[in-house]
Amino acid sequence: GRLVPGASAFPVINPSTGKAFAEAPSCSKEQLDEAVQAAQAAFPAWSAAGLATRKEAMLAAAGRVSTEMNNLSDLLVKEQGKPLASAKGEIAGVVHFMTQIARRNYAFETVLADNDRETVICKAVPLGVVGGITPWNFPPLMAAWKMAEALMTANTIVLKPSPHTPLTTLVLGEILADAFPPGVLNVVSGGDEVGRWISEHPGVAKISFTGSTRTGKAIQKASSDNLKRLTLELGGNDAAIILDDADPKAAARGVFQQAMANSGQICVSIKRLYVHETKYDEVLRELVALARAAKVGDGFERGVQYGPINNEMQFERVKDLVDDAKRSGATVHTGGEPLAR
Repeated sequence: GRLVPGASAFPVINPSTGKAFAEAPSCSKEQLDEAVQAAQAAFPAWSAAGLATRKEAMLAAAGRVSTEMNNLSDLLVKEQGKPLASAKGEIAGVVHFMTQIARRNYAFETVLADNDRETVICKAVPLGVVGGITPWNFPPLMAAWKMAEALMTANTIVLKPSPHTPLTTLVLGEILADAFPPGVLNVVSGGDEVGRWISEHPGVAKISFTGSTRTGKAIQKASSDNLKRLTLELGGNDAAIILDDADPKAAARGVFQQAMANSGQICVSIKRLYVHETKYDEVLRELVALARAAKVGDGFERGVQYGPINNEMQFERVKDLVDDAKRSGATVHTGGEPLAR
């Protein structure tokens, strides 16, 4: 319920320049304990407050975010790299999700059977403190997804954004600092060790994580000692198929948009493409033309469609994948090398 300085700080890099433009607070283990204790202390009253109270608070919180649309969008471009229009769309998505989740109908108790022989009631019971750990591709939207669902189902939350993109989530926490009772919403930032501490913490009842499969495995292992409930939304290798009756131009446009949206930094992006042999050449020509026409650059630059890869680690991973494909005999029809910054 209050803003506190971190035990230390770490730099936040603007991916368009490769240079630090701000610092974020780094949470110590003791500060994480305080956040979890605050969430535990807030849980009884929040879970007993009633659905109408929680709905009212969430709708008011969505209104607060809406008033900060421009500031949050600008900050998101700086720390994540996406074009300004996409950043504004993401913040609008935060407001929309919080509003819709507040208006949703919730069935916390359902009668499954009630007759002379038996009465069966299914109850949805809040767990307590949820640990939310979010990635760097859609920082505020992922934070809103985890926060809003946890709070509307009568839980409290300790939310940790990626160290690559901590600022918009921290500012969301600041905007909403008194939108909920103290301790209901807690935001901490720091390196991977903070995520591990949350996963191991005996006061956290559930982990909701979105990110890489490697990190998901580490979270599963760290949380196993106390058998936490887990929701892990991990990476994939999604494929698209273009059949022999498809319109090559329309199909290529759809594939390109779904593969390259957010510069390909989406878990459900198209990553493999199977094309019927009768459509292969036409689809290839269309994809090459679309790639050559795409404008990549700083998210604040007019006309930019795609920002940079968010962080050095991911950039090197993508570069290694391209280099491996070339070593394995793939033909590069356009690009294939890093762009000049």
